[in-house]
Amino acid sequence: MSRLIHFEVHADDMERAKKFYGEVFGWSFQDWSEYAGMPYYGAVTGNEEEPGINGALMKRQGPPPGANQAINGYSCTIGVEDYDAAEGRILENGGTVALPKYALPGMAWQGYYKDTEGNIFGIHQPDANAK
Repeated sequence: MSRLIHFEVHADDMERAKKFYGEVFGWSFQDWSEYAGMPYYGAVTGNEEEPGINGALMKRQGPPPGANQAINGYSCTIGVEDYDAAEGRILENGGTVALPKYALPGMAWQGYYKDTEGNIFGIHQPDANAK
């Protein structure tokens, strides 16, 4: 079986994207541009003892997704401890709501947002009482 081991977020403005993901989710970044041959920053999303994967911000190679266009690729969902607090940080840092918070009954709260680069991502707070 093959597992997802890395993700890439496409960005027009690397500094803006690093600020957004750093402020909202606490990610840190390492400059891997020399290896990639383009602006490319490795994203450390948590410690190695927790489930999850690390990824990167990479320079967008074409136009950003258009407004109201269906996702043409993968959408990553980020686990959070407090949905409402995470949503507040997203909005304070320039993100916007793509699909508002909704219950996955008996499992979790879920919703989708656009980052400052126009990419859609989800947030997910486990909650057995969600309904």
